[in-house]
Amino acid sequence: MLDFSLPDSPATVALREIAAQRILILDGAMGTMIQTLNMTEEDFSAKGHIHGPGCRHHYHPEHPQQGNNDLLVLTQPKAVEDIQFDFAMAGADILETNTFSSTTIAQADYGLEAAVHDLNVAGAQVARRAADRAQAADGKPRFVAGAVGPTNRTASISPDVNDPGYRAVTFDDLRKAYGEQIDGLIEGGSDLILIETIFDTLNAKAAIFAAFESFAKVGRRLPLMISGTITDASGRTLSGQTPTAFWHSVAHARPFTVGLNCALGAESMRPHMAEISGVAKALTCAYPNAGLPNEFGQYDETPDQTAAQVEEFVRDGILNVVGGCCGTTPDHIRAIAETAAGYSPRKVPA
Repeated sequence: MLDFSLPDSPATVALREIAAQRILILDGAMGTMIQTLNMTEEDFSAKGHIHGPGCRHHYHPEHPQQGNNDLLVLTQPKAVEDIQFDFAMAGADILETNTFSSTTIAQADYGLEAAVHDLNVAGAQVARRAADRAQAADGKPRFVAGAVGPTNRTASISPDVNDPGYRAVTFDDLRKAYGEQIDGLIEGGSDLILIETIFDTLNAKAAIFAAFESFAKVGRRLPLMISGTITDASGRTLSGQTPTAFWHSVAHARPFTVGLNCALGAESMRPHMAEISGVAKALTCAYPNAGLPNEFGQYDETPDQTAAQVEEFVRDGILNVVGGCCGTTPDHIRAIAETAAGYSPRKVPA
């Protein structure tokens, strides 16, 4: 049972006030920005000297770490902070932590399950430093969203076509893993919790349950952002839900925002966001990719092209929060922010 008797956090009150006045801006892609830095294995692992905040814990994984982007909050924190700062100065109100894969389930691929708490604490601290730098520069408050990814396992679908009843993970496995992550994100100073890129709503339900358990520990309720992903032209999540069904499955959590991210470019995402906008009694949020990747995995859509497509969303009044996912740079976020500034936020239905 989710406890709504806890008091709202100060960030909740501030965000509601801003959202009533204008469209909020979320930041852009962390992963594709990191790729532009061309880091080596030594960069990722800091030549094997991986340690947690305050150097309390040292980690010596046996697996290669190149590609473990979340680890950079420990080994290359300034690089991550600078990316987040650039997004903030481009117009982002909300900065996501670099913790998309910072659960024991996802970090098992790199042998870094023991580092999960430190990854999330440090991830929030790095984003907070970027937010504070930006506010010191222009006086505009920024908020840190603790990013909770979907993990690489699904709770409602069997990974074995020969055994449809098999599950690679249980609800309680996910609940525990998400709880460890969210505890660290809150300890590090996150203002919101963002459960994102949801391809299986049962995974999201475990994250929601874990979030409320974490809120109870600290005695306050942080805003929840919940963002699904439509994986193909079917207009459904991987676990088979339409946007409307997805909303009804998470509405009990009374999220601050609900919406979609990743997978599709803005043009393809628009009808699905319009569907959510028509039913959701919460603020709506979209952060599409910069189009679809080309044959080399690169994103060719320019900032102006992305902003022009996003303009259709805000012109038609279906968004309260907008940002970018894969392939979106600070220039994309700047163009999106400038476009959104000319329109009013969506009115939430009673």
